Amino acid sequence: MTNKTTISAKSAQQFSDQVLSWFQLQGRKHLPWQQDKTAYRVWISEIMLQQTQVATVIPYYLRFMESFPNIIDLANADEDSVLHHWTGLGYYARARNLHKTAKKIRDEYQGNFPENIDEVIALPGIGRSTAGAVLSLALNKHHAILDGNVKRVLARCYKVQGHTGQAIYEKTLWPITDALTPKLGVAQFNQAMMDLGAMVCTRSKPKCDICPLKSSCLAHASGEQANYPQKKPKKTIPEKHTIMVIPRIAQQVLMEKRPPAGIWGGLWCFLELSDLDQLPYLLAELNLKQTATFALDKFRHTFSHFHLDIEAIVIDCEMLPAKEISENSTLQWYNLATVASVGLAASTQKLIKQLEQLPV
Repeated sequence: MTNKTTISAKSAQQFSDQVLSWFQLQGRKHLPWQQDKTAYRVWISEIMLQQTQVATVIPYYLRFMESFPNIIDLANADEDSVLHHWTGLGYYARARNLHKTAKKIRDEYQGNFPENIDEVIALPGIGRSTAGAVLSLALNKHHAILDGNVKRVLARCYKVQGHTGQAIYEKTLWPITDALTPKLGVAQFNQAMMDLGAMVCTRSKPKCDICPLKSSCLAHASGEQANYPQKKPKKTIPEKHTIMVIPRIAQQVLMEKRPPAGIWGGLWCFLELSDLDQLPYLLAELNLKQTATFALDKFRHTFSHFHLDIEAIVIDCEMLPAKEISENSTLQWYNLATVASVGLAASTQKLIKQLEQLPV
């Protein structure tokens, strides 16, 4: 696959003029992170918007900002509180990296978001495009961006072969976005490119009739919009199975905090077994006496790289365990009658909803 696109200064100027004119009339200017713009506010929004739609992000963003209005507040928060504010957004590594980065900025940059792009890229969870977005949108610094929406717009305009995930695809797109990004109006241009991809040049059924770039878009000219970007070859997603064990005493259920790495990293989940034969040993270890058992409805939770079929067993217990659970333990009794203040995996939330329907 060869991709080589040369863009003259004149055509780059025409492209950015068209995009900026469209933005003045149609671009989004009233999103929460566009008000009282700071690098911190834009950074939080950019991380939340990775893999997530604007409409979903807005309420999470507002709650997050209310609790952590600046970098120091976020850095000083405990991880459970940060993950609690992220519960339901998915891709939890984003939240853990936000927390790590806030602490790094507090400790190494006196709480001020760095303004050098190489320093920003070196922070946990921030790549070249996110760094460019934060510095351009918040501080008007001249940096190009290349998020999923921008990739789609450019791939269609210039008929760039390949798909997201291919190194050659990104390698071809970066010089294009660099050449097109104007020095003047960079914040508006980058916002406009993201808006175009989200609102006009959509994955399916792009609204080419209202696109400011339709006169120069190569895919539109040849009627091949659906072929760009090219689709990733389909992979067979493996299937896995787990048994969630939920010891219950009245309104309290036992949970464990997952290790920082791996799926559900740092979140509170129910205990897991690979085989029900292990159940007596688990209960003995916890000093729990079983009085009744309920099976909850089975369901499938899909991750980006595998399906997980979840079977859940509620074990009613007669007494609190003799085994003491200290404050710093990875085990915790969770009261179903109170509102959670810790990070819960989506599957845990689903099981809690089922638990709330059971008789106590």
